[in-house]
Amino acid sequence: MKDQIVDYRRLRLDNLNSDEFKHLYYLLFWPIFGLLFGFVELDIIPRTYNVVHCALDDAIPFCEFFLIPYMFWFVFLVGAVLYTLLFDVDTFKKMMKYFIITYAITMAIYIVWPTYQDLRPETFARDNFFVWFIKRFYAFDTNTNVCPSLHVIGSFAAMFGFWHTRRFNTPGWHWVLAVITALITLSTVFMKQHSVIDIPPALLICAIAYPFCFRQDTPAKKERVTVS
Repeated sequence: MKDQIVDYRRLRLDNLNSDEFKHLYYLLFWPIFGLLFGFVELDIIPRTYNVVHCALDDAIPFCEFFLIPYMFWFVFLVGAVLYTLLFDVDTFKKMMKYFIITYAITMAIYIVWPTYQDLRPETFARDNFFVWFIKRFYAFDTNTNVCPSLHVIGSFAAMFGFWHTRRFNTPGWHWVLAVITALITLSTVFMKQHSVIDIPPALLICAIAYPFCFRQDTPAKKERVTVS
């Protein structure tokens, strides 16, 4: 398996369908998913929501400092997509297939089995920048369509993508990326954005999709090649 670095300076409308650049069509997934998710979030079609809540949720305290890994999720995802797009197109395609499969399964669940959580605190023990930001984030982000957690699924997708690149395929980087993913996963429950119940089905979806997208990849044997 070879790393594939594409010279995007050669990109033109007349060669977009070529083998060199047609992987860029995968990027269309993001606006399409965004529109579909927005449609589900707007709740245009009346639905009956199922609350997700368990005793462990009540034992986990709200901690505003988990806002840091929670918001780092956006950097993590964008970083994985951009890095592989620029430096490892083969892994980019595998990771995008992973996003498409896992997000499609999750969206189907949201449509068939709508969920919401009632965990967000009404009062806060402290008053600081993190609490100020979270209050506004709560107002922006709905508490519906939470199970399985897209935050968890997305972080695993980015982790697997980085793992299967030549540069980040080392034990040290594997541990760093795994810790980042674990912190993001924990942040969803400490931020009271998700119930603990939302995590296991997300992990199951990740496990199901992984062999379909990455099983033929052998990152340790990759060699770097530039497409020109």
